[in-house]
Amino acid sequence: MGIRENAELTAGARDAAVRAAVEQGIVGPGVPIAAFLDVDGIRRSAAALTSAFAAATSAPVLHAFAVKAAPLVPVLRLLRDAGLGAEVASPGELALARAAGIRPAQTVLDSPAKTPAELREALALGIAVNADNPQELARTDALVRSAPSSSPLGIRINPQTGSGAIDALSTAKATSKFGVALQDEGARDWLIQACLDRPWLTRLHIHSGSQGIPLAQHAQGIRELYELAEEINARVGRRQIDTLDIGGGLSVNFASDEESPTYDEFVRELQRTVPGLFTGSYALVTEFGRSLVAKHGTILARVEYAKSAGGRPVAVTHAGAQVATRTVYAPASWPLRIAAYDPKGRPKHGPDVAQDVAGPACFAGDLLAENQRLPLLEQDDWAAALDTGAYYFAHHYAYNSLARPAIYGFKVIQDGAVRFATVRAQQTTDEIVAESGGAFVDGLGDL
Repeated sequence: MGIRENAELTAGARDAAVRAAVEQGIVGPGVPIAAFLDVDGIRRSAAALTSAFAAATSAPVLHAFAVKAAPLVPVLRLLRDAGLGAEVASPGELALARAAGIRPAQTVLDSPAKTPAELREALALGIAVNADNPQELARTDALVRSAPSSSPLGIRINPQTGSGAIDALSTAKATSKFGVALQDEGARDWLIQACLDRPWLTRLHIHSGSQGIPLAQHAQGIRELYELAEEINARVGRRQIDTLDIGGGLSVNFASDEESPTYDEFVRELQRTVPGLFTGSYALVTEFGRSLVAKHGTILARVEYAKSAGGRPVAVTHAGAQVATRTVYAPASWPLRIAAYDPKGRPKHGPDVAQDVAGPACFAGDLLAENQRLPLLEQDDWAAALDTGAYYFAHHYAYNSLARPAIYGFKVIQDGAVRFATVRAQQTTDEIVAESGGAFVDGLGDL
């Protein structure tokens, strides 16, 4: 399927889902915000990932979805059924993966701050573990000696290949907190010796990509990983390192409905830069998250009021910092496209007008979009924040004690009708009170 055809499918399914959500009463005056995931779109992305690597190598490949991108049990189950595993970075994420039925053998634990208890649990279950630093590796040594484990064990490196467009997300810059800094003095020799001393250390791990990292720079980090593996195996005299975990971090195009770059383009860049990666000598692990689900999510919010300030129209909606925290606080790095729908959920037409799309939180900067051109939003219209399938459903910000919105998966069936399934129910006010210490109302007075 071509990029343009895929984009048309995404846009068409979204329009059908918005209209159906309004018609079926899933959203309305009493439920002014909800989020939606295109199930078929997620399946298409998963298939594109698996097929791109299957066409390039005969070696085993585990595609471990980065749970942090969409920590939702039904989504993890959907991806499990599409053949993916899970990459987890906390006890909570591991619990979500297990609840979704993802097997330990399909799970990878990464985190820069694993506790002894987390490591012990992972090793007992047989989950793959990538140590982040020398102290964690020493901790793992002790655990392996005390209780033999079937867990594949590796160590994470930072290739120090540079920052991308978003410094805070650049995991491979010189001073990144992640992994062993490969270019630091003595680090390469230490890594080689660490593997020589530990025959059970059979993996190397990297995460050189992130939003805003060009493909060539992403691939260069993976080349550093491959060359280190080859050097270690040459020194050992056998293929001790048998698996390369190349991480995730493929950038997402937030400017249109087109998915770009594609997984096929990513694999072709790797074939040019690291041809040895696909000879079958190494099993591979990937850890993609954002690129699998971002394009398939929409947050739909009712325009409660339409006003003007300083001559600029302002649509006041129910989606703001509580669901789009990164966009509100770092709009230059995380801009959102907004689509306008009328009160019946139909796409709005007419001249584009520069306007602000504001959220409900009580501070001036709570804006989904500032001075964005789109058909004029009016009271009772619907504003849709596009490309929000990754992280926007994970990073709820409880400012003003605003409730977490419901999330629904949807599928457009052959007659154009839309079926919905609940992914997560809307948070209730009782749950907000409980989460905010309601059970301990007299606790401070008893001190």
